[in-house]
Amino acid sequence: MREFLDRLDEEPVIIEDEVSTRFEAAGILRRHPRDVVILRNVRESDIPVISGLCNTREKIALSLNCQVNEITQRIVHAMENPTPIRNVRGLEGYSSEDADLSRLPVLTHYQRDGGPYITAGVIFARDPETGIRNASIHRMMVISSDRMAVRIVPRHLYTYHQRAEEMGEDLEIAVAIGMDPATLLATTTSIPIDADEMEVANTFHDGKLELVRCSGVGLEVPPAEIILEGRILCGERESEGPFVDLTDTYDVVREEPVIALDRMHIKEDAMYHAILPAGFEHRLLQGLPQEPRIYRAAKNTVPTVRNVVLTEGGCCWLHAAISIKKQSQGDGKNVIMAALAAHPSLKHVVVVDDDIDVFDPEEIEYAVATRVKGDDDILIVPGARGSSLDPAALPDGTTTKVGVDATVPLAGAEKFQRVSRSE
Repeated sequence: MREFLDRLDEEPVIIEDEVSTRFEAAGILRRHPRDVVILRNVRESDIPVISGLCNTREKIALSLNCQVNEITQRIVHAMENPTPIRNVRGLEGYSSEDADLSRLPVLTHYQRDGGPYITAGVIFARDPETGIRNASIHRMMVISSDRMAVRIVPRHLYTYHQRAEEMGEDLEIAVAIGMDPATLLATTTSIPIDADEMEVANTFHDGKLELVRCSGVGLEVPPAEIILEGRILCGERESEGPFVDLTDTYDVVREEPVIALDRMHIKEDAMYHAILPAGFEHRLLQGLPQEPRIYRAAKNTVPTVRNVVLTEGGCCWLHAAISIKKQSQGDGKNVIMAALAAHPSLKHVVVVDDDIDVFDPEEIEYAVATRVKGDDDILIVPGARGSSLDPAALPDGTTTKVGVDATVPLAGAEKFQRVSRSE
């Protein structure tokens, strides 16, 4: 993380005034949505707070050593070419002690929050049956100095925990907070359950990623500012929430598994990474790694797909823009259907020609304004399964999905030529 900060062109916003972890800190972060912010003087902790490491595509591209329009292809390459990790070291440079979350500046973000939330914590665990490592980011609500309720959706960690419970056992975990952005991004990728996110991260790092061996659990994690060790308990559940999710609306309260912590390791001069719920960092880290799923499905349908963006205005979850080099009439509608199938939470998708910059909302609006004929170019799918995060969805999760083919018709294409781009 420190090396990445040194590479940034922009200077972080440094706040020297004393702030509280309860609402005040989050209020400052909301006023700086695209900046890296460091809160040096936190009332409840001697550890500074840092936020905004991944709140723009430019920062993410910098961490991946690529251009913004190359991010999706870079992620696809790393997912398809994972690199085994050779370098593992001990806990040199960390101070170790019994777990005590009261030492950390864990933020309470909004008035109705269920409690303080760790939002940038990556949970590491091993499959109880195969031993394969998984790394995934989860929100964790602090219950006490050594216990948290963790929101786990039915994916890899959920499966590991279920298998452990079937054996009547706790699931050993480590939680890493404050990692290099490229490593953090790798933990959000959608890869098979028998693959290792750290090998994706190692490809991002050109094979130079080093892991740290935990002392009390059989896990290795990337160098992080703070490392927690503990267990997801067998058979225990706790009410988790409310929590403000991607759509800037409250998620519901659920009964979720409980983490019991045993040890923690804090780097000298550590900073605590906090991701503001519903902020751009939250949206990009959760949504951007879904773009390769859509890209691959769309490209399998129409090989001339150029790029895919889950737009920030669509919470990086509900709206996509896809550019193609149109070769056959109907390509746009085929891409729409492929995209909706690839990312089931997707609600609206716009397909444009490759002369439109999908990273520019004005360009997308231009394409819709000048190239769409509503009765021909809008595809409506009622009664489809949507996102649980969509406040407009029905109680059973169904919604109406919309695809907009904003590509130029092949017949009469000369009418749509953009003069400013051709003269």
